[in-house]
Amino acid sequence: MTVIKNIKPLGFPWATQDPFLFCAYHLDNYPEGNANMGPDQELLRGRNIGQDFQGKDGWSMYHGSDIPGFPYHPHRGFETITINKQGVVDHSDSLGAAGRFMEGDVQWMTAGRGVQHSEMFPLVNEAEGNPLEIFQIWLNLPRASKMVEAHFKMLWKEDIPVIHHEDNSGKKTTIEVIAGKIEDVGALDPTPNSWASNPANGVGVFTVKMEAGAEWTLPATLAEANRSLFFYRGEDIQIDGRRIQSGSIIEANADAEVTITNGMQEAYFLILEGKPIGEPVVQHGPFVMNTVEEIQQTMREYGQTQFGGWPWGEREVAHPRDKGRFALHADGREEIK
Repeated sequence: MTVIKNIKPLGFPWATQDPFLFCAYHLDNYPEGNANMGPDQELLRGRNIGQDFQGKDGWSMYHGSDIPGFPYHPHRGFETITINKQGVVDHSDSLGAAGRFMEGDVQWMTAGRGVQHSEMFPLVNEAEGNPLEIFQIWLNLPRASKMVEAHFKMLWKEDIPVIHHEDNSGKKTTIEVIAGKIEDVGALDPTPNSWASNPANGVGVFTVKMEAGAEWTLPATLAEANRSLFFYRGEDIQIDGRRIQSGSIIEANADAEVTITNGMQEAYFLILEGKPIGEPVVQHGPFVMNTVEEIQQTMREYGQTQFGGWPWGEREVAHPRDKGRFALHADGREEIK
Protein backbone atom coordinates (compact mmCIF):
# COMPACT_ATOMS: atom_id res chain seq x y z
CA MET A 1 0.00 0.00 0.00
CA THR A 2 1.23 3.49 -0.82
CA VAL A 3 2.01 5.35 2.40
CA ILE A 4 2.50 8.91 1.15
CA LYS A 5 -0.28 10.68 -0.70
CA ASN A 6 1.29 14.12 -1.03
CA ILE A 7 4.19 16.27 0.18
CA LYS A 8 4.02 20.07 0.31
CA PRO A 9 5.97 22.90 1.97
CA LEU A 10 4.83 24.10 5.38
CA GLY A 11 4.21 27.77 4.54
CA PHE A 12 2.27 29.93 7.03
CA PRO A 13 -0.24 29.08 8.27
CA TRP A 14 0.09 25.34 7.79
CA ALA A 15 -2.38 23.75 5.39
CA THR A 16 -4.72 21.31 7.16
CA GLN A 17 -7.28 18.72 6.11
CA ASP A 18 -10.90 18.22 7.24
CA PRO A 19 -11.83 18.05 10.15
CA PHE A 20 -9.09 20.62 10.89
CA LEU A 21 -9.40 24.16 9.58
CA PHE A 22 -6.15 25.92 10.44
CA CYS A 23 -2.81 25.48 12.16
CA ALA A 24 -0.32 28.20 13.05
CA TYR A 25 3.09 27.56 14.60
CA HIS A 26 4.52 30.47 16.56
CA LEU A 27 8.17 30.55 17.63
CA ASP A 28 9.10 33.91 19.12
CA ASN A 29 12.32 34.75 20.94
CA TYR A 30 10.88 37.58 23.02
CA PRO A 31 13.29 39.84 24.94
CA GLU A 32 13.23 40.73 28.63
CA GLY A 33 9.93 42.13 29.85
CA ASN A 34 9.40 45.62 31.20
CA ALA A 35 7.28 46.58 34.23
CA ASN A 36 4.10 45.99 32.16
CA MET A 37 5.27 42.55 30.92
CA GLY A 38 5.81 43.87 27.40
CA PRO A 39 8.91 44.77 25.38
CA ASP A 40 10.57 48.13 26.01
CA GLN A 41 9.05 50.83 23.83
CA GLU A 42 12.34 51.28 21.98
CA LEU A 43 11.98 47.74 20.64
CA LEU A 44 8.55 48.53 19.19
CA ARG A 45 9.90 51.08 16.73
CA GLY A 46 9.51 50.05 13.10
CA ARG A 47 6.64 47.66 13.80
CA ASN A 48 3.08 47.85 12.52
CA ILE A 49 1.58 47.75 16.00
CA GLY A 50 -1.76 45.97 16.02
CA GLN A 51 -0.85 44.01 12.89
CA ASP A 52 2.75 42.94 13.54
CA PHE A 53 3.45 39.54 11.99
CA GLN A 54 6.81 40.38 10.42
CA GLY A 55 9.08 38.55 12.88
CA LYS A 56 11.43 41.52 13.27
CA ASP A 57 14.33 40.64 15.60
CA GLY A 58 12.92 37.11 15.85
CA TRP A 59 9.52 37.94 17.34
CA SER A 60 6.16 39.52 16.58
CA MET A 61 3.64 41.53 18.57
CA TYR A 62 0.73 40.09 16.51
CA HIS A 63 -2.35 42.15 17.42
CA GLY A 64 -0.95 43.31 20.74
CA SER A 65 0.08 46.92 21.36
CA ASP A 66 1.83 46.70 24.76
CA ILE A 67 1.94 42.94 25.35
CA PRO A 68 2.40 40.44 22.48
CA GLY A 69 -0.58 38.30 21.57
CA PHE A 70 -4.18 38.40 20.47
CA PRO A 71 -6.45 40.80 22.42
CA TYR A 72 -10.10 39.89 22.73
CA HIS A 73 -11.79 38.70 19.55
CA PRO A 74 -14.84 36.53 18.76
CA HIS A 75 -15.22 32.95 17.53
CA ARG A 76 -18.19 30.84 16.51
CA GLY A 77 -18.67 27.39 15.03
CA PHE A 78 -15.38 25.58 15.77
CA GLU A 79 -12.79 24.79 18.44
CA THR A 80 -9.31 26.04 19.27
CA ILE A 81 -6.54 23.81 20.58
CA THR A 82 -3.46 25.66 21.84
CA ILE A 83 -0.39 23.53 22.55
CA ASN A 84 2.27 25.28 24.60
CA LYS A 85 5.83 24.03 24.13
CA GLN A 86 7.51 26.91 25.96
CA GLY A 87 6.56 30.31 27.33
CA VAL A 88 3.50 31.82 29.02
CA VAL A 89 -0.02 32.19 27.61
CA ASP A 90 -2.74 34.11 29.47
CA HIS A 91 -6.37 33.32 28.62
CA SER A 92 -9.47 35.42 29.36
CA ASP A 93 -12.94 35.13 27.84
CA SER A 94 -16.42 36.61 27.73
CA LEU A 95 -17.78 33.87 29.99
CA GLY A 96 -15.62 35.18 32.83
CA ALA A 97 -13.17 32.29 32.55
CA ALA A 98 -9.42 32.87 32.69
CA GLY A 99 -6.17 30.98 32.98
CA ARG A 100 -2.44 30.88 32.60
CA PHE A 101 -0.74 27.91 30.99
CA MET A 102 2.90 27.18 30.33
CA GLU A 103 5.32 24.65 28.86
CA GLY A 104 3.67 21.30 28.20
CA ASP A 105 0.10 22.46 28.86
CA VAL A 106 -2.75 22.44 26.32
CA GLN A 107 -5.90 24.57 26.26
CA TRP A 108 -8.97 23.23 24.44
CA MET A 109 -11.83 25.66 23.84
CA THR A 110 -15.16 25.02 22.11
CA ALA A 111 -16.41 28.32 20.73
CA GLY A 112 -19.78 26.82 19.82
CA ARG A 113 -22.50 29.45 19.53
CA GLY A 114 -20.10 32.23 20.33
CA VAL A 115 -17.41 33.45 22.69
CA GLN A 116 -14.86 36.22 22.87
CA HIS A 117 -11.43 35.39 24.18
CA SER A 118 -8.00 36.89 24.58
CA GLU A 119 -4.66 35.08 24.30
CA MET A 120 -1.74 37.20 25.47
CA PHE A 121 1.92 36.31 25.85
CA PRO A 122 3.19 38.26 28.87
CA LEU A 123 6.95 38.67 29.18
CA VAL A 124 7.19 37.62 32.81
CA ASN A 125 11.00 37.41 32.94
CA GLU A 126 12.63 40.79 33.54
CA ALA A 127 16.26 39.63 33.68
CA GLU A 128 16.27 37.19 30.74
CA GLY A 129 14.46 36.43 27.50
CA ASN A 130 10.93 35.08 27.20
CA PRO A 131 10.88 32.50 24.39
CA LEU A 132 7.44 31.34 23.25
CA GLU A 133 6.61 28.27 21.17
CA ILE A 134 2.99 27.30 20.57
CA PHE A 135 0.70 25.60 18.07
CA GLN A 136 -2.74 27.13 17.49
CA ILE A 137 -5.06 24.60 15.86
CA TRP A 138 -8.66 25.08 14.72
CA LEU A 139 -10.82 21.94 14.75
CA ASN A 140 -14.17 22.23 13.00
CA LEU A 141 -17.54 21.41 14.57
CA PRO A 142 -20.25 19.59 12.63
CA ARG A 143 -23.51 21.38 11.86
CA ALA A 144 -25.23 19.63 14.78
CA SER A 145 -22.72 21.09 17.28
CA LYS A 146 -21.98 24.55 15.92
CA MET A 147 -24.42 26.24 18.31
CA VAL A 148 -23.57 24.38 21.52
CA GLU A 149 -22.63 26.35 24.61
CA ALA A 150 -19.06 27.59 24.73
CA HIS A 151 -16.69 25.61 26.95
CA PHE A 152 -12.99 25.54 27.78
CA LYS A 153 -10.77 23.13 29.64
CA MET A 154 -7.11 22.68 30.42
CA LEU A 155 -5.06 19.59 29.70
CA TRP A 156 -2.22 19.99 32.18
CA LYS A 157 1.21 18.65 31.28
CA GLU A 158 1.30 16.38 34.34
CA ASP A 159 -1.79 14.57 33.03
CA ILE A 160 -1.11 14.34 29.29
CA PRO A 161 -0.07 10.77 28.35
CA VAL A 162 3.45 10.43 26.96
CA ILE A 163 4.83 7.42 25.10
CA HIS A 164 8.57 6.75 25.36
CA HIS A 165 9.52 4.46 22.48
CA GLU A 166 12.95 2.89 22.09
CA ASP A 167 13.87 1.26 18.77
CA ASN A 168 16.14 -1.75 18.20
CA SER A 169 19.21 0.54 18.23
CA GLY A 170 18.27 2.14 21.53
CA LYS A 171 17.25 5.41 19.88
CA LYS A 172 14.33 7.17 21.52
CA THR A 173 11.11 8.74 20.25
CA THR A 174 8.79 10.68 22.56
CA ILE A 175 5.10 11.07 21.65
CA GLU A 176 2.64 13.29 23.50
CA VAL A 177 -0.93 12.02 23.05
CA ILE A 178 -3.06 15.17 23.13
CA ALA A 179 -6.12 13.71 21.42
CA GLY A 180 -6.98 10.24 20.24
CA LYS A 181 -5.10 7.02 20.82
CA ILE A 182 -1.84 5.37 19.81
CA GLU A 183 -1.83 1.63 20.43
CA ASP A 184 -3.12 1.26 24.00
CA VAL A 185 -2.38 4.82 25.12
CA GLY A 186 -5.42 7.11 25.04
CA ALA A 187 -5.57 10.86 25.51
CA LEU A 188 -7.44 12.81 28.15
CA ASP A 189 -11.06 13.58 27.34
CA PRO A 190 -11.56 16.55 25.02
CA THR A 191 -14.38 19.05 25.46
CA PRO A 192 -17.76 17.24 25.55
CA ASN A 193 -19.20 18.47 22.23
CA SER A 194 -16.00 18.12 20.22
CA TRP A 195 -15.79 16.07 17.03
CA ALA A 196 -12.93 14.40 18.91
CA SER A 197 -15.24 13.29 21.75
CA ASN A 198 -16.57 10.37 19.66
CA PRO A 199 -13.83 7.71 19.22
CA ALA A 200 -15.52 6.63 15.97
CA ASN A 201 -14.22 9.87 14.40
CA GLY A 202 -10.60 8.86 14.98
CA VAL A 203 -9.35 12.36 15.80
CA GLY A 204 -5.69 12.35 16.76
CA VAL A 205 -3.39 15.18 17.82
CA PHE A 206 0.17 14.15 18.64
CA THR A 207 3.51 15.88 19.04
CA VAL A 208 6.61 13.80 18.34
CA LYS A 209 10.31 14.22 19.07
CA MET A 210 12.79 11.75 17.55
CA GLU A 211 16.44 11.38 18.42
CA ALA A 212 18.96 11.46 15.60
CA GLY A 213 18.89 8.09 13.81
CA ALA A 214 15.72 6.92 15.56
CA GLU A 215 13.02 4.85 13.89
CA TRP A 216 9.35 4.87 14.90
CA THR A 217 6.11 3.63 13.35
CA LEU A 218 2.86 5.57 13.55
CA PRO A 219 0.12 2.90 13.59
CA ALA A 220 -2.65 2.78 11.01
CA THR A 221 -6.00 4.31 11.86
CA LEU A 222 -9.40 4.67 10.14
CA ALA A 223 -9.24 4.21 6.38
CA GLU A 224 -11.54 7.22 5.83
CA ALA A 225 -9.49 9.55 8.05
CA ASN A 226 -7.26 12.35 6.80
CA ARG A 227 -3.71 12.31 8.17
CA SER A 228 -1.07 15.07 8.07
CA LEU A 229 2.45 14.94 9.50
CA PHE A 230 4.00 18.39 9.91
CA PHE A 231 7.81 17.99 9.93
CA TYR A 232 8.73 21.39 11.30
CA ARG A 233 12.23 20.98 12.72
CA GLY A 234 15.18 18.74 11.96
CA GLU A 235 17.18 17.88 8.85
CA ASP A 236 15.65 15.00 6.93
CA ILE A 237 13.74 11.74 7.35
CA GLN A 238 12.87 8.71 5.26
CA ILE A 239 9.36 7.34 4.80
CA ASP A 240 8.65 4.46 2.44
CA GLY A 241 12.02 4.92 0.74
CA ARG A 242 11.54 8.65 0.14
CA ARG A 243 13.85 11.23 1.68
CA ILE A 244 11.94 14.25 2.97
CA GLN A 245 13.43 17.54 4.12
CA SER A 246 12.38 19.49 7.19
CA GLY A 247 9.74 22.13 6.51
CA SER A 248 7.35 19.68 4.88
CA ILE A 249 3.76 18.50 5.28
CA ILE A 250 3.38 14.79 4.59
CA GLU A 251 -0.19 13.76 3.80
CA ALA A 252 -0.37 10.02 4.37
CA ASN A 253 -2.87 7.23 3.89
CA ALA A 254 -4.42 6.77 7.31
CA ASP A 255 -4.97 3.02 7.00
CA ALA A 256 -1.25 2.39 6.45
CA GLU A 257 1.50 2.29 9.04
CA VAL A 258 3.95 5.17 8.66
CA THR A 259 7.51 4.16 9.53
CA ILE A 260 9.77 7.19 9.99
CA THR A 261 13.54 6.83 9.95
CA ASN A 262 15.19 9.99 11.18
CA GLY A 263 18.38 11.53 9.84
CA MET A 264 21.32 12.97 11.77
CA GLN A 265 19.49 15.68 13.73
CA GLU A 266 16.65 15.61 16.23
CA ALA A 267 13.31 15.73 14.39
CA TYR A 268 10.05 17.30 15.56
CA PHE A 269 6.53 16.67 14.25
CA LEU A 270 2.94 17.66 14.83
CA ILE A 271 0.49 15.00 13.64
CA LEU A 272 -3.19 15.76 12.95
CA GLU A 273 -5.61 13.08 11.83
CA GLY A 274 -9.30 12.37 11.87
CA LYS A 275 -12.40 11.38 9.96
CA PRO A 276 -13.57 14.34 7.86
CA ILE A 277 -16.80 16.06 8.83
CA GLY A 278 -17.62 16.37 5.14
CA GLU A 279 -19.92 19.39 5.39
CA PRO A 280 -19.72 22.75 3.58
CA VAL A 281 -17.35 25.22 5.24
CA VAL A 282 -18.09 28.93 4.96
CA GLN A 283 -15.62 31.06 6.86
CA HIS A 284 -15.57 34.77 7.52
CA GLY A 285 -12.58 35.59 9.71
CA PRO A 286 -13.21 34.05 13.14
CA PHE A 287 -16.64 32.64 12.21
CA VAL A 288 -16.98 29.20 10.60
CA MET A 289 -20.45 28.01 9.58
CA ASN A 290 -22.06 25.94 6.81
CA THR A 291 -23.77 28.64 4.75
CA VAL A 292 -23.38 32.29 3.82
CA GLU A 293 -26.73 32.99 5.48
CA GLU A 294 -25.45 31.56 8.77
CA ILE A 295 -22.38 33.78 8.56
CA GLN A 296 -24.59 36.82 7.99
CA GLN A 297 -26.75 35.84 10.96
CA THR A 298 -23.63 35.39 13.07
CA MET A 299 -22.41 38.88 12.20
CA ARG A 300 -25.79 40.35 13.11
CA GLU A 301 -25.86 38.53 16.43
CA TYR A 302 -22.32 39.53 17.28
CA GLY A 303 -23.18 43.15 16.53
CA GLN A 304 -26.17 42.94 18.87
CA THR A 305 -24.78 40.84 21.75
CA GLN A 306 -20.98 40.89 21.46
CA PHE A 307 -21.31 37.23 22.52
CA GLY A 308 -21.76 38.30 26.11
CA GLY A 309 -19.58 41.39 26.04
CA TRP A 310 -16.16 41.76 27.62
CA PRO A 311 -16.15 41.58 31.42
CA TRP A 312 -12.49 42.51 31.78
CA GLY A 313 -11.20 46.06 32.20
CA GLU A 314 -8.76 45.99 29.28
CA ARG A 315 -8.32 44.50 25.83
CA GLU A 316 -4.94 42.92 26.54
CA VAL A 317 -5.56 40.98 29.74
CA ALA A 318 -2.42 39.71 31.44
CA HIS A 319 -2.47 38.10 34.86
CA PRO A 320 -0.04 39.19 37.61
CA ARG A 321 3.60 38.47 36.90
CA ASP A 322 3.98 36.09 39.83
CA LYS A 323 0.75 34.22 39.13
CA GLY A 324 1.35 30.54 38.48
CA ARG A 325 -0.49 28.13 36.23
CA PHE A 326 -4.23 28.18 36.86
CA ALA A 327 -7.65 27.90 35.26
CA LEU A 328 -10.69 29.83 36.47
CA HIS A 329 -13.84 28.40 34.91
CA ALA A 330 -17.07 30.23 34.17
CA ASP A 331 -18.82 28.39 37.02
CA GLY A 332 -16.29 29.74 39.52
CA ARG A 333 -14.33 26.52 39.84
CA GLU A 334 -10.58 27.16 39.96
CA GLU A 335 -7.69 24.83 39.24
CA ILE A 336 -4.24 25.81 40.56
CA LYS A 337 -1.15 23.94 39.43
